[in-house]
Amino acid sequence: MMVKEMPELFSQNAGSGAVAASVQEAKPSATAGENDPKELFARAVRLVSSVRKEAERAIVNQKNVVDGILMALACDGHVLVEGMPGEGKVFIAKTLSRISGCGFKRIQFTPDLLPTDLIGITTYQKEKGFYFVPGPIFANVVLANGINRAPQKVQSALLEAMQERQVTVGLETHMLPSPFFVVATQNPVESLGSYPLPEAQLDRFIFKIIAEYNDEENERKILDMFESDSVVPLEEIRPVLNAQKILELQTAVKGITINEATEKYIVSLIDATRNPGRYGLKSASFIQWGASPRASIALYIGAKADALFHGKNYATPQNVKNVAQHALRHRILLNYEGQAAKATPEGVIEELIARIPIP
Repeated sequence: MMVKEMPELFSQNAGSGAVAASVQEAKPSATAGENDPKELFARAVRLVSSVRKEAERAIVNQKNVVDGILMALACDGHVLVEGMPGEGKVFIAKTLSRISGCGFKRIQFTPDLLPTDLIGITTYQKEKGFYFVPGPIFANVVLANGINRAPQKVQSALLEAMQERQVTVGLETHMLPSPFFVVATQNPVESLGSYPLPEAQLDRFIFKIIAEYNDEENERKILDMFESDSVVPLEEIRPVLNAQKILELQTAVKGITINEATEKYIVSLIDATRNPGRYGLKSASFIQWGASPRASIALYIGAKADALFHGKNYATPQNVKNVAQHALRHRILLNYEGQAAKATPEGVIEELIARIPIP
């Protein structure tokens, strides 16, 4: 099996200029290894502040969603955003992609979508022979809109891209650009023409964010913006980041300190989802499957990102609590008894946080 890097791939294929233009490849800086950790952290904090300010120009409220997506990006993970129609999921994703300064592609998931619509195809021309035409997955930021509308074959193609940052077509494997970030959206109430995401696919998202309705005050702000025609056009959003800055932000998150006590707290939370009876949880009989090892990693790196977003260079159990819902709600599966009792993963997580003592 052949493995091809993106620059080589683009240089070989006709018509690839448009695709190449939509991708930024971050190149290591000559002084990247010489950066002082304190300076790297300070730059990362300033970047986060700048991104938030730019996002606030166009996005009303939804701080929970904006910060959740940005933290997932800083963790080098992918994010699933769930919410009712009209909550601004796509607008938020497009705004943040604009701020990222990186190549962006939107894929509308439908029941008739094919894997080749996502990853590309191998085609033939007499003059050139066989060559690969990249699909829209070859971008730094990919919006998978209505991800639960596509069948399992498409999900399996996306699975390889999300986990291994590559796609396989025929006998060739093609590497995706770096950074590579998937923002997926789904509507929780529609069932016609939709397919529940497989558990293996859900587990590849570091966070699942819930976009909720605005309160009355923020709903009025939205009306005022349209009344005064003060909605900021997408093209006026300033690209605060770029591929290199995103990689620096991810490096800064990894450099956040986390002590042994906080690590033990993370392990206890995860173990309690797998052995709830041992911890005396009232919801023990409702849990069919506990969280996976990826959940431990999500809490670990998520707590670091939350610390950085709060301007701290060390993570505490409180930072773990702050990201627990994002990291665990899609990784705890309830049984029929729990569903009949109208229990929710969020309720289970709340009980975990309340009952598991901090070491």
